[in-house]
Amino acid sequence: MAKFGKWVGLGLGWALGGPIGGILGLAVGSIFDSGKTDTAERGRDIRSRTLRGDYAASLLVLIAAVMKADGRIMKSELDYVKHYFVSRFGEDTASEAVIMLRDILKQDIPLRDVTLQLSQRLDYSYRLEMLHFLYGIASADGSVSDSENEVINRISGYMGISASDFQSIRAMFVSDTDAAYKILEIEPTATDDEIKKAYRRMAMKYHPDKVSHLGEDFKKVAHEKFRKVQNAYDQIKKKRGLP
Repeated sequence: MAKFGKWVGLGLGWALGGPIGGILGLAVGSIFDSGKTDTAERGRDIRSRTLRGDYAASLLVLIAAVMKADGRIMKSELDYVKHYFVSRFGEDTASEAVIMLRDILKQDIPLRDVTLQLSQRLDYSYRLEMLHFLYGIASADGSVSDSENEVINRISGYMGISASDFQSIRAMFVSDTDAAYKILEIEPTATDDEIKKAYRRMAMKYHPDKVSHLGEDFKKVAHEKFRKVQNAYDQIKKKRGLP
């Protein structure tokens, strides 16, 4: 397994100050206490501060907040987290992330302070991916509870996500009679022309090429949202008999 020291590098941008740094510091401190890293590797990883690393480290804190919302820590949720980190950072780092997450879950999380801090550091595309992932976590056990939805709603507000973007992403995971319309950010009373315009607008917003500069990780997530927009449009077309 890879050394745990890399997580110091991943979280260092936050550890220089603020609530996220405090939370990660406790988690990383317990890893150092176990003697599972060495000084040389620590030095190499501390020099590897990246936006991608800050994203991964801060995401662990928000994951913990959502998982604690309904008072249950489900295996399906932990599996979902590990699968996500495997696909983006590799098997070793994913295993380390799950171990760190278990430690973070034991801590009190000042949700407002944590979320406001990361919203100042990460651009809107990163925050949209976070919101999408958090709903994926909440729905990993088959449904999104009211308490999970409430926590994600608060996170969305603190991160400055627009109401329409929040409702669109929520509708990708929480089905209701108007879910397809919400994904396209329109009302069921919209005209056929308005529906077509809304589809083109959302397809442009979530097109993978929009986030190509952020790397393959974000292109994969954008592709998933793009597919859900396409499915929503297809449902509406079928229901209305549109060509």
